[in-house]
Amino acid sequence: MQSLYDLDAVAPMERELSNVGVTPLKTPGEVDAALGSNFPGTTLLVINSVCGCAASSCRPGVTRALQHHVIPDRLFTVFAGVDIPATARARTYVPDYVNSSPNVILFNAGQPVCVLTRQDIETHGADGLAVFLMDLFERECGRPGPSAPPEIFAKNEPVNPGCSAVPPYRGN
Repeated sequence: MQSLYDLDAVAPMERELSNVGVTPLKTPGEVDAALGSNFPGTTLLVINSVCGCAASSCRPGVTRALQHHVIPDRLFTVFAGVDIPATARARTYVPDYVNSSPNVILFNAGQPVCVLTRQDIETHGADGLAVFLMDLFERECGRPGPSAPPEIFAKNEPVNPGCSAVPPYRGN
């Protein structure tokens, strides 16, 4: 299944996370290798999105939280509406929760310990989400942070075009 959105238009939204060390998962196989590996530590999964207020709070909130002194062991993202099969597979790892876009999920030893939905993210806003995640990382994680050097983080630009500004995929 192809992307719903123009890939050039969503690339900055993907880079906003990858610039700070969050690895994009593009295929169901990559998702299974990352989430189905019985990893004993903590894994953060961000289901990225272009959708309005929640997405424009999610990415900066997550990137700020990843500047904390303790972070998850592994950092991954799938992009809803872009990497459609990968996103569908990722959602199978949290079957008892509301699937939304965006989502932020923390796994510990392969089990979800915190699932934030679109509504949770909208309620917190970017700064509140960062504070919430840093507190969660303090309780659940042990890897020293930050995920990216401060000078890299400082150059990372939040992207907020809104859904209507992202053109649909029109092929090559």
